[in-house]
Amino acid sequence: MSNALASLRGRFVWHELMTTDTKSAAAFFTKVVGWKTQSWDRNSSYTLFVTGKRPMAGLMLLPEDAKAMGARPHWLSYIGTPDVDATAREAVPLGATVLKQATDIPTVGRFAVLQDPQGTVFAVFTPAQTPSADGTPAVGDFSWHELATSDWRAAFDFYQRLFGWEKTESMDMGPEVGLYQMYGWKGKTLGGMFNKSKSMPGPPSWLPYIKVADTKKAAKTAVGLGGQIVSGPIEVPGGDWIAQGMDLQGAMFAVHSAKLAASKPAAKKKPARPKPAKKQAAKKAARKTKPARRAAARRPKRKTRSGSKKR
Repeated sequence: MSNALASLRGRFVWHELMTTDTKSAAAFFTKVVGWKTQSWDRNSSYTLFVTGKRPMAGLMLLPEDAKAMGARPHWLSYIGTPDVDATAREAVPLGATVLKQATDIPTVGRFAVLQDPQGTVFAVFTPAQTPSADGTPAVGDFSWHELATSDWRAAFDFYQRLFGWEKTESMDMGPEVGLYQMYGWKGKTLGGMFNKSKSMPGPPSWLPYIKVADTKKAAKTAVGLGGQIVSGPIEVPGGDWIAQGMDLQGAMFAVHSAKLAASKPAAKKKPARPKPAKKQAAKKAARKTKPARRAAARRPKRKTRSGSKKR
């Protein structure tokens, strides 16, 4: 196995919105996030969300077989693996269910759709071209991946064995939620896991966060378009802001913006010291007399008849 393929393991490498109205969803997310859309050149029914020329995510109609299994509009997260078939085989004895067998997408890669032991749906993916190493997420990227589940400890054990994730920091979220456990991959924190409360609707699910320039503005835009904000905007430890919402078709989404850098205050100019009125008047008078003195100095001397000099 090449080093490039090995580096895929455990990385979130693609995201896809499966919905019942792609036109409405495209209009919503282009305004909330700032993405543009373009048709995929290999299949015009598949839409790409792009930033500049870089594809950020996919958009497609929710498949009929997924609807038949009770799936609702949702974001599907793809986790990288060097071998899709081997990962799917390994997942089943750990309690997972294969919802879609390993399938090739010509020139794109190979993927399979799985359901973890707690019922969360995700995909495993080996792209034909290994993406570059993850850097600091820019606006338009996916910056955090959160798992709301029924048993985060069991879920973590599952994903750890499958992808090698490690526990990082944790925080107590109170009696209703309990511990929020963050996890990472090769020293980089990827997201968090927690036990969903009884008040949270829907089954266990992955929620990817999209990085935006301004969470408050994005949330306001979402509401103005007819979406809902179910949590936030709220400031999290460290100064970043997040919000969670639901689009017009009912797909959950989340946005995240980084802490704004503090701007330096403008330097204050020292006020000019007023000059005493007497000094100003004296200088003004001096300016008036100097030309007259200079003119007198330049005037030629005349001789009188008696030979005496006279000015």
